[in-house]
Amino acid sequence: MHVPEGADEPIGPEPAVRDPAAYARSGKLRTAIYEHEVARLHEQLARLQYWIQSQGLRVAVVFEGRGTAGKGGAIRTITEQLNPRAVRVAALPKPSERERTQWYFQRYVEHLPAAGEMVLFDRSWYNRSNVEWVMGFCTPAEHEEFLRSCPEFERMLVRSGIVLLKYWFSVSYREQHRRLLARNREPIKRWKLSDMDVAEHELYVRYSMAKDITFQHTDIKQAPWYVVPSDDKKAARLNCIEHLLSQFDYADVVPPVVHLPQMREIAYVRPPIHEQTFVPQLY
Repeated sequence: MHVPEGADEPIGPEPAVRDPAAYARSGKLRTAIYEHEVARLHEQLARLQYWIQSQGLRVAVVFEGRGTAGKGGAIRTITEQLNPRAVRVAALPKPSERERTQWYFQRYVEHLPAAGEMVLFDRSWYNRSNVEWVMGFCTPAEHEEFLRSCPEFERMLVRSGIVLLKYWFSVSYREQHRRLLARNREPIKRWKLSDMDVAEHELYVRYSMAKDITFQHTDIKQAPWYVVPSDDKKAARLNCIEHLLSQFDYADVVPPVVHLPQMREIAYVRPPIHEQTFVPQLY
């Protein structure tokens, strides 16, 4: 199928130093290289987490893009080894009847970070200019008002001291189609294939229009958009994390090694072990 030129095709710059041995015949990053780099980046993310806590920073990171673009996988990779009390994910469900009557940004505000926190938004207030506009869930007037209000809302967040980062994960039509087919083939992944994903795939070009309009109005100098080409999921995760880390001049404030005390000797008689119920030992 022909995809119009200028659609959301993830054509980005070539890697600065591309080692051919690091890539498979398909052109995608080899798993062994990916796992080695992820281990290294997890260590740096832990250092960043401690730095954010020590400095009392408030960090909000927005992840947007089409279905299957890899937002969820990138978020899981970032949070995998971090303290969920300091680095948490905000993935809001469909708004309730009451929330529909609120100021549009209101339900997102309560999830913004406090001092020492980083919040990763798995989709965000940009639902209004992307999913809702594509699917016709908002009126033209609501869409227009969002585009007018959003830059001011984000400037206000930045002026308040919040570090706001915005990532758009960009996936081609062919790769999105391949991923949707893969989900459909595997029963354990079919829960990921929602009616919304199917409808968005059909409206691929309209979603490209939504992205273009969104960027025209909200790619502001105080909070610019960073596009992450994600046809290669592994490379996309690494590139996103490297960029996230590069936005902070963080120092190593990891706490020193904890010295564990010896067990205290306390008079204690355990009850008979046969009074407990154990799960079957099948392994």
